[in-house]
Amino acid sequence: MTLKLKRTPGIYLVGFMACGKTTIGSRLADELGWRFVDLDRDIETGQGVSIAQLFDTRGEQEFRAIEAAALLRRVREIERGQATVMALGGGAFVQPANADLVCRHGVTVWLNCPFPVIVRRTAQSAHRPLARDPESFQALYQDRQAYYERAEYHIAIESDDPHAAVTAILRLPLF
Repeated sequence: MTLKLKRTPGIYLVGFMACGKTTIGSRLADELGWRFVDLDRDIETGQGVSIAQLFDTRGEQEFRAIEAAALLRRVREIERGQATVMALGGGAFVQPANADLVCRHGVTVWLNCPFPVIVRRTAQSAHRPLARDPESFQALYQDRQAYYERAEYHIAIESDDPHAAVTAILRLPLF
């Protein structure tokens, strides 16, 4: 295991919505014997409403502030030695302060999923507010790619089999 992970044992999965961060992250955490945290679920539990409701009632700017605070709380736990695999929301790593925070306190892994797969996975998905307009959804996907590329490691999502992605992550030189 790299010195960075020994110091702050956090693996942060980043990528566009529906790329598999939650499914892959949960299975990776099981393989490692670490805790798994889904940042969006954390926010929903803490706020008592869904992410879609937060977007609709409070707007994206307020949601991003809530997200940053939730992320900071979890990173502080990782700093205290709580080994964690964390799935970040699709826009969390796009925020410069969030990206800087997780890059300084663990390892970032981009789950790079092709857009057609994302579209298939989000079809008829009312709980994803940013996927409602197909044109803006594709533009958002394109815009975010440059941010995700800044992750330390890149894993190509080539199938719907989460085991393949977990195996690829476990083969990374950080272990």
